Amino acid sequence: MSSAIATTFLLSFALLFVFRKVAKKINFGDEPNERKLHKGAIPLVGGVSIYCSIFLSSVLFIDMTQSDWLYLACGVVLVCIGVLDDKFDISFKVRLFVQGAISLAMIILADLSLASLGNIAGNVPVNLPVWVSYAVTTIAVIGAINAFNMVDGIDGLLGGLASVSFAALGIMFWVQGDSGLALNCAMFIAAIIPYVMLNLGIPLGLRFKIFMGDAGSMLIGFTVVWLLIRGSQPDHSTTINPVTALWFIALPLMDMAAIIVRRVRKGHSPFKPDREHLHHICQRVGLSSRMTLLVICLLAASFAGIGIWGELYQANETAMFVAFMVLFAVYFATISHIFRITSKIRQWMGKAPLVEMA
Repeated sequence: MSSAIATTFLLSFALLFVFRKVAKKINFGDEPNERKLHKGAIPLVGGVSIYCSIFLSSVLFIDMTQSDWLYLACGVVLVCIGVLDDKFDISFKVRLFVQGAISLAMIILADLSLASLGNIAGNVPVNLPVWVSYAVTTIAVIGAINAFNMVDGIDGLLGGLASVSFAALGIMFWVQGDSGLALNCAMFIAAIIPYVMLNLGIPLGLRFKIFMGDAGSMLIGFTVVWLLIRGSQPDHSTTINPVTALWFIALPLMDMAAIIVRRVRKGHSPFKPDREHLHHICQRVGLSSRMTLLVICLLAASFAGIGIWGELYQANETAMFVAFMVLFAVYFATISHIFRITSKIRQWMGKAPLVEMA
């Protein structure tokens, strides 16, 4: 197990430098604009490097099943469409179509679907009809992919939030005796860490900075939802209750839902990029980029910790679901009035009030 983790880490670190050189030669980088305030073109190779390191380590150390090969096949499709999007900025309709097709492949070929929502409505299990299960699963997969894609806005954030989700899943798989899936989670964290290091300029400085790209964010979102479904459905595993999955991806999920509602209210497309995410708001209220990263990751870890606590102490699933909905309501209300709240605080502290985003 330790050999697989160490190999994944080293492969990821080495491949980042290899693909970085390739990206420089073919001009595959993220240019700054009105939303992206970095300097110069940054190579978009984080996702490609992570996938390749996971692929090689899986072939070397894991007794591959048909489901594992299907996951890798779906992953390479998402990585390719992500690379094309990073390079040519393809239509969101094309991305949604591919994500929907990947969802159906997962449902039909791997038999992975949200057939049960657990006991979220009392002591009676909520089991979905087949067609409803397919629809809910497709929405969940597309939602998770885009939730992680949307949080990739400041250095280290996507890697940090993904590591929180993988760590929470890995802990529960390990506790329940599923060492294989626990290893999968650990390998993904090992593949992400080198990216986070270079993304933050550790230890070589910003000269070697790289970005994840849509290839990486979509791969991570898909991997998280694949493992969540595999670990929460009775036909595959009873590692976690379905409601616990919400706590393991709480922050990306709530941020995506809140931002979509705000965009629709303003008459904008839900898929139109802007600077109204939680990390942007944190920076506008005065937090530095590193402090924003720390605060958001600590919040995500706290929510994941609640999910782990609920599993270990067998908390009532209905209570956990109601608590999550209350958390989301509080989050949405706070974000909707964040500038009014922070302006009052800054006024009380004798500082100039903030100007709310249009």
